[in-house]
Amino acid sequence: MRTLKLVIQYDGTDYVGWQRQPEGVSIQGLLEDGLAPFEGAPVTVHGAGRTDAGVHALAQVASVTMTAAHETNAIQRGLNAVLPLDVRVIEVIEPPAGFHARFSARAKVYEYRIVNASFVSAFQHRYVWHVPGRLDSGRMRDASAVLVGTHDFAAFQGTGTTVHSTVRTIHRLDWRNGSRFDQPLVLEIEGDGFLRHMIRNIAGTLVEVGCGRFPIESVAGILASRDRMQAGPTAPPTGLFLAAVKY
Repeated sequence: MRTLKLVIQYDGTDYVGWQRQPEGVSIQGLLEDGLAPFEGAPVTVHGAGRTDAGVHALAQVASVTMTAAHETNAIQRGLNAVLPLDVRVIEVIEPPAGFHARFSARAKVYEYRIVNASFVSAFQHRYVWHVPGRLDSGRMRDASAVLVGTHDFAAFQGTGTTVHSTVRTIHRLDWRNGSRFDQPLVLEIEGDGFLRHMIRNIAGTLVEVGCGRFPIESVAGILASRDRMQAGPTAPPTGLFLAAVKY
């Protein structure tokens, strides 16, 4: 048996998310279907993160255990030949022994992209959250500083989910301003793990601050409350990208 590490990029617009579902097309399902002919049997692909429906990836990482002896570049070419054009395998390698895409990961980096302009480009609308009203990015930057570190992020967890612990560590939270009116404001966030909808709920809350509907200091109170009802709305999936996985 051999383990393969795959790095994948995808436009998540038309998919039900990473995880295979009873209905709809998933990224995991596409990869498993594409790898099965190499193995001559069904395979299970494990992803570093379970991106939701409509969420994109610049560098999702997956692992799969197979007996097939094909060279890694042949597997990459074969997969890209059968996958839709909005799903690309950018690398296939044999990692060190014991590698697992999810359990070996030390940190994940996500980006959330916002276009703050009167309209959004026809070539961007699938990949950003369009917020036409004026946003004060300075207020958003100031409010977000309190989120860095180890905290209980229950207030930013999606409803209807159950996990053993809602404590997570955000290692880094940075903002990048677009240099033109149609270039997105990008929230880049790196952490040891994220709760379901956590980044989208953080983004939605910070936009409330940027619009002036929430005071800057409210984010600290929302975090301490552990109450999802205190936070802002869930930002749409269109602006969210899994940018990198660190091992």
